[in-house]
Amino acid sequence: MQMLLKGDYFNGRFSHPEGTSALVGVQEKILKTCPGELTLNLWEAGVYYEHTEKVIESAQKGFDAWRKLSFDQRVVYLKKYQEAVRARKDEIAMALALEVGKPLWEAKTEAAALDSKVTVTITDSLERIKQETIKDVMPKIDGHVVYKPLGPCFVIGPFNFPCHLANGQILSALLAGNSIIFKPSEKTIYSAQLMIECFHQAGFPEGVINFINGTGQTAGKITIDKRVRGVFFTGSRGVGLRILENTYKDMGKLVALELGGKNSTIIHHDTNISHALPELLRACFLTSGQRCTSTSMILVHRKIEQEFISQFKSLTERIKVGHPTKSADPFMGPLIDQHAENLYFEFCNFGKQEGAEEIVSPRKLDIGFEGHYVSPSIHYAKRPDLKGKFIQEEIFGPNCFFVPYDDIEEAIQIANCTEYGLAASVFTRDTEIYKLCLRDIDAGLLNLNRSTVGATARMPFGGVKNSGNHRPAAVSMIDHCVSAVASLETLDDNSSKITDVVGLKD
Repeated sequence: MQMLLKGDYFNGRFSHPEGTSALVGVQEKILKTCPGELTLNLWEAGVYYEHTEKVIESAQKGFDAWRKLSFDQRVVYLKKYQEAVRARKDEIAMALALEVGKPLWEAKTEAAALDSKVTVTITDSLERIKQETIKDVMPKIDGHVVYKPLGPCFVIGPFNFPCHLANGQILSALLAGNSIIFKPSEKTIYSAQLMIECFHQAGFPEGVINFINGTGQTAGKITIDKRVRGVFFTGSRGVGLRILENTYKDMGKLVALELGGKNSTIIHHDTNISHALPELLRACFLTSGQRCTSTSMILVHRKIEQEFISQFKSLTERIKVGHPTKSADPFMGPLIDQHAENLYFEFCNFGKQEGAEEIVSPRKLDIGFEGHYVSPSIHYAKRPDLKGKFIQEEIFGPNCFFVPYDDIEEAIQIANCTEYGLAASVFTRDTEIYKLCLRDIDAGLLNLNRSTVGATARMPFGGVKNSGNHRPAAVSMIDHCVSAVASLETLDDNSSKITDVVGLKD
């Protein structure tokens, strides 16, 4: 697959720069190799800082025109985009597999989600921002609530779902009447470019869609610009904090953060083990553990501890790790890059240092292709250090650790010990246990007898504590793309008289 980068996209076209970077004297380069086949160079991207101003200007012009269109007019463009991504879903899937390293079958799932997300945004999200009328809210006065777009919105995408997660934010922003600037992860530029090509093919008005390659420096400059009215970020807690630090003085800028997780699954003693095992296997190791909703901590009741861990260990050792496109249906592909690989082994070592026992040790794998292939790993902590790095920090790799418990209150306490609060699940036949977990576990998502991964776009998606800032994505993303305006409409324009004003001199 030839991956030809077309440059940044603004003013309705892709553009390579004229000259070199105004900030650093020479243009920066990003070289991308396939994480599953390091001898395969995918593309080389130029980073052109002088495009930043042009992209923002383009987005401002696009917003001025786009905001004046009706919902029905905007929907027409979104449906044309839907047709384009549907026609190119196989091409997008192959790009995702090669850039991210996820198996092709999984990449196809993400590519298909771009199509379905358009439908959900139009049918489920749009209703949340349509004008509301309250008849006779006061005597002879009707009330209206009108939702206005914010302005140019900046979407900063992640590497693990470079199309799907950004797509949801972009579609909500567009349907609400905003223009967008999209900066993908510098690790997955080509997949993101294919999505922008689909927007271009749909014929959006000039300046509504904007796309820029770049680094953290690029993102920082756009984030703080006064003309950018919304910032939507998916990624790590550390970067999210820097965005808040850079924007908190700009009261007119809305920031929505979708950050990491240290997610727990509770396996109660009445669990249907045969059902829980495949659910948990996917929760821990899909996408090589590189999902913000991946299960890290498994709290298992002591009555079934040995039986459950033994069966889970056997299944984990059966996981096929392979090349994303050249191996036959692997469960896992490689990690995204060398940095991720180093962190994975480093965090597993923290587990050992903090007293956790290795049930399945992490290993570097040789599968016949040079890449960032590792084995999934399992740890066990009878008395875990609840303040240690191994429990507190997000690993973003294929690791989980078991902690035994005696009663559900103890399990809930351990689940809440981390600074994250994204996703959790409980496996039990006792609905009262489930209700207790739903009430007391600090998480934006909590599932019963279902894994922590694989949320639905028709419900809110977001976390609490260090997992987000109370602005969930998915169906509710559109709520953060508008401002609400209250309007009182007087039906009788003869009802006010000067004589009714108290305090006037004769």
